[in-house]
Amino acid sequence: MSHVENHSLEKQAELRALAERVTELAIDDGACAAEVIVGAGQSLSVKVRRGQKELLHESESHGLGLRVFVNHRSAVCHTSDLSESALRRFVHETVELSALSEPDELNELPHRDELVQPGQKLPQLALWDERTAQLSAPELFDLARRCEAAALAHSQKITNTDGASADRNAGYMALALADKSGLAFSGSSRGTYCSFSVEALCDDDSGKKRNASYWSANRFFARLDSPESVGAEAARRALSKLGAQKLATAELPVVFDPDASRALLRTLSSVVSGGSIYRKSSYLCGRENTEVASPLITVVDDPLLPNGPGSRVFDGEGLLARRNVIVEKGILRGYLLDNYSARKLGRKSNGCAGRSVGGSPHVTTSNLILCAGSTAPDQLLCGIERGLLVTDMMGFGFNAVTGDFSRGASGFLIEKGQITVPVSEVTISANFDELLKRIDAVGSDIDERSSTMSPSLRVTRMTVAGH
Repeated sequence: MSHVENHSLEKQAELRALAERVTELAIDDGACAAEVIVGAGQSLSVKVRRGQKELLHESESHGLGLRVFVNHRSAVCHTSDLSESALRRFVHETVELSALSEPDELNELPHRDELVQPGQKLPQLALWDERTAQLSAPELFDLARRCEAAALAHSQKITNTDGASADRNAGYMALALADKSGLAFSGSSRGTYCSFSVEALCDDDSGKKRNASYWSANRFFARLDSPESVGAEAARRALSKLGAQKLATAELPVVFDPDASRALLRTLSSVVSGGSIYRKSSYLCGRENTEVASPLITVVDDPLLPNGPGSRVFDGEGLLARRNVIVEKGILRGYLLDNYSARKLGRKSNGCAGRSVGGSPHVTTSNLILCAGSTAPDQLLCGIERGLLVTDMMGFGFNAVTGDFSRGASGFLIEKGQITVPVSEVTISANFDELLKRIDAVGSDIDERSSTMSPSLRVTRMTVAGH
């Protein structure tokens, strides 16, 4: 075991011991139950512009979040002062603060039998890369420079960039829950992440700037795309926008590339969240086991994906992470629930709680995946006499209660199954419920660079509003 690896494991054990210690302090101070999260991390970010160093930012962070329960009242506070005296004062003030909250019998820790049990075998998800954790500033500058240089070298029409950035992060987290019977759960995790990106610029004949960015990210340094390929792709995307036109308003078939369909998937996640359901602020309330999308659509939330950007062994409340099927062949199979939203709905949590040091547990996704289809991306264009390929969406126009959906968009005109001219400054709209049901083809090109993963999609018709 290397020195870096040994230090990393020691750091996990240290944070876990601290979390357990603070739960003890809270119980001793009068709390009926307590939940403590401790986080620590190191990050390094660089940026270059025209080959010159523009930014170097290195930071270390640590913090502790405490949630206490006193007779069905609760309080949540956080601190970055981890000295013994400061922690004792912090715990006491948090317990006192709980008296100011409204009592809520549903707001309490999960039952012990719902939590990860001592000695329970946990999955190995490969979330830590020692090489990533050790990336130096010179190495990151080299990545950024090569990425930007490749964008500029791709074509003489690439006149500038908005710079290229590179980052690496190594983080640790520990979580502990306790009540008057003692420690109920204690766990820790660690993860690494690295990425780099560049934004390329070119000039339209009218003098208007056209820009596009591209990026690569992974937990493991060795699995990043080459900086040269990322830079070239950013340049290609910028050049493809030259000569962009507006369209006359029409009802058209619309194809979403993976970047754009990822935004659709995030919209869907907002209306299957337990919080939206119990507040009745989602058009999907009461629609479990009914058709909500095309039979081609299956959506899962999978925190157990090895090396996944959003993977985790346990959730933010100490429950074992699990794969949840949200939509199965167009049928809504369930909502994403944390402990509180589950109780509001008379159910049990399905392990979808997220938690940061500075906030309370809340429903969150892990690796949200719209499962890939069997259609090659270029085949999605076949049979479209006139349509729109959407590559970018702007703004946010979505009514979660009614499902009304409207976004600014840009992309390319499709004519007789072929991409012809770039398109900009249009608005696409439809009721989201109908949009999902109108999907008649799903691509095989799923994009796994982020924790929201989606392939290309084809929708039979939407309103495309232009001039």
